[in-house]
Amino acid sequence: MSTTSSVSRRAFLSGLIGAGGLLLAAPASGGTLRKLLRPADGESFEPSLWLAIQPDGLVRIVTHRSEMGTGIRTTLPMVLADELGADWERVELSQALGDARFGDQNTDGSRSIRQFYEPMRRAGAAARLMLEQAAAAQWGVPTRDCTARDHAVHHSDGRDALPFGELVAAAAALSVPADDALRFRSPSERRYVGKGVPSYDTADIVRGTARFGLDVPAKGALTAVIARPPVVGASVAALNDDDARDVEGVIDVIQLDTPRGAPGFAPLGGVAVVAGDTWSAMQGRAALEIEWGASPHDAFDSAADRDARLESVRQPGVVVRQKGDVNVAFAEAARRVSAEYSVPYLAHASMEPPCALAIVKDGAAEIWAPTQNPQAAQGMVAGALRIAPDRVSIHVTLLGGGFGRKSKPDFVVEAALLSQRMGGRPVRLVWSREDDIRHDYYHAAAAVAFEAGLDAQGELLALRGRTAFPSISSTFSAGVDQGSSGELAQSFSDLPYNVPALQLEVCKAEAHLRIGWLRSVCNIFHAFAAGCFVDELAHARSQDPVQHLLALLGPDRHVDLLAEGVQYGNYGESLDTHPFDVGRIKNVVRLVAQRSGWGGELPRGRGRGVAVARSFVADAAVVVEVDIAKDGKLRIPRVDIAIDCGTVVNPDRVRAQLEGAVIFGLSLALHGEITAENGAVVQSNVHEFKLLRMSEAPLQIHTHLVESSAPPSGVGEPGVPPVAPALLNAVFAAVGQRVRDLPLARHDLSWT
Repeated sequence: MSTTSSVSRRAFLSGLIGAGGLLLAAPASGGTLRKLLRPADGESFEPSLWLAIQPDGLVRIVTHRSEMGTGIRTTLPMVLADELGADWERVELSQALGDARFGDQNTDGSRSIRQFYEPMRRAGAAARLMLEQAAAAQWGVPTRDCTARDHAVHHSDGRDALPFGELVAAAAALSVPADDALRFRSPSERRYVGKGVPSYDTADIVRGTARFGLDVPAKGALTAVIARPPVVGASVAALNDDDARDVEGVIDVIQLDTPRGAPGFAPLGGVAVVAGDTWSAMQGRAALEIEWGASPHDAFDSAADRDARLESVRQPGVVVRQKGDVNVAFAEAARRVSAEYSVPYLAHASMEPPCALAIVKDGAAEIWAPTQNPQAAQGMVAGALRIAPDRVSIHVTLLGGGFGRKSKPDFVVEAALLSQRMGGRPVRLVWSREDDIRHDYYHAAAAVAFEAGLDAQGELLALRGRTAFPSISSTFSAGVDQGSSGELAQSFSDLPYNVPALQLEVCKAEAHLRIGWLRSVCNIFHAFAAGCFVDELAHARSQDPVQHLLALLGPDRHVDLLAEGVQYGNYGESLDTHPFDVGRIKNVVRLVAQRSGWGGELPRGRGRGVAVARSFVADAAVVVEVDIAKDGKLRIPRVDIAIDCGTVVNPDRVRAQLEGAVIFGLSLALHGEITAENGAVVQSNVHEFKLLRMSEAPLQIHTHLVESSAPPSGVGEPGVPPVAPALLNAVFAAVGQRVRDLPLARHDLSWT
């Protein structure tokens, strides 16, 4: 295959028109496909571009989502190529710029496959039918006797096939068929979907020629680093930049404004040092003398903040889901079981810190960045520069990880502002690892409390839960002090348990940092608390944790959350398409238990833990096995993870993401913690915000995929939420110690 290129929409169109190619598009929102190219017509076409077949037979597919290790740049085009009947070795991918015509380009929320699987199938099926119609006309036979496969159209009588390239001109003259005329390949006819192909970028990554954010060449580019305020909302009160300007290589020192109110996606402000190279810029920044002004968050202390959240969940909150009367049930209970759980702030710490290259001149901006959301970057840059969005071109590079951080375009705006201030010279903005960790959009810390009421026989009568965490909404609106309905419907208000009386409440928590989404979002702390508490109930009721979990989930059924007052749920998907199916949840629990060898006695110091969570309309269950030495040293011999994500498009990528989810979840559970003193984040690099080391990783990770014909659901995030509770439940099974306050590394696990 050819090397991936990044092209503008107009250049792509012009090249295809000049070559007399066939060009198709599928609306992101569905609907009828429309013909987009007539050889004599040089106008732009709507909607956005997906597929082009050129006279030499090359199939060119535009990929509009960002590649950050999930394989989405391979998987979405693979769906289209499979329906088309293309030979993958004759497919070339082009990375789309940020453009509203592509529909949603924000690569987060585990939505890429579940939202664009059908549009890609339609685009491929429509093109295939047009090629078959063109071949039928040339042969003078019915279209039903023609089949596109292996990059050519074949006739049922075995005559010589017609290659795609030979049919381009005739197919381009046809009208794109309506949706109801399309026929989709059956699973047995598929060449790629369900089987997979090697990731398109792997060879370039291995050779070192893949282009990540800092790899974009630009003649004469300057380098910039920024000293940002240590406390959110602070601005420069006094600046002495004489020593910085004296550093060899430093060209300029530029002060940036601090935004007022909710931070949103705007840069934090501060002082930028622009130099001819990265080292000089960093040395210049180190020489700055800055006095920072006051901020409303100067007194923020994460330890006191944790105590405040725990106190908050000890008081009644706002009811977000109710079934039965918990007060009556608790009054009748013979016994109560309760627990409080606490999770700290977390940073993204992706392998590649934020960076961007910007050229702003002549009233236009050209930017290259590892962004998950090029349209948000386009809009924010346009607003900051006070130009129209169509004057801003956002080129998406490969991302060295993202986890949600790079969907916030503050760093892209910084680069654009600095290029503008430097008179249009190219400016390469560099964030160090310290910048990344100290100025992140942090995942919210949380306190979650559960209480259960049992009768004299140990039967569960009632369950009450309370949660308190600073909301992501606080980043966009000042004064927000409790979680939103969307955040609550992430393993809290949408709990699947079958309980006679259930009441779930949200309590208050203030935000003092920029709060953002991290891989699996609020499922991280909600699934941790719920998964651990279910295990605590199992032991309180003297039941096997797997059998207890299955019984608590209750009969197979579709849960109607609206009937119990839940305002938002199902991750924006229709319950008709993605039902809340308890039977599927129970199935992954049974699968992971069976495959992990659950059951049987283990010696003291060895233990297994289980947990399950439904998130991003997928069901995932995990069993973690631990081995804890008497001195408290923890080993993880094995982790099993099972998922029902509907139709599996690219099995290898699904398995890789599950393996990554295990490592990610263990890293957060064992070490993840961001703290703050006097408003400023304490941690500066990975020696303080620690990540999982190879020596701590599981010796074995086994992935188990449920075969399903259901619509595809999320994959990138659903594997994360059950990992932490399964780990902590395994620790209890091994040494009898309940850990309810993360990270685990702060706790002594030694035993005698």
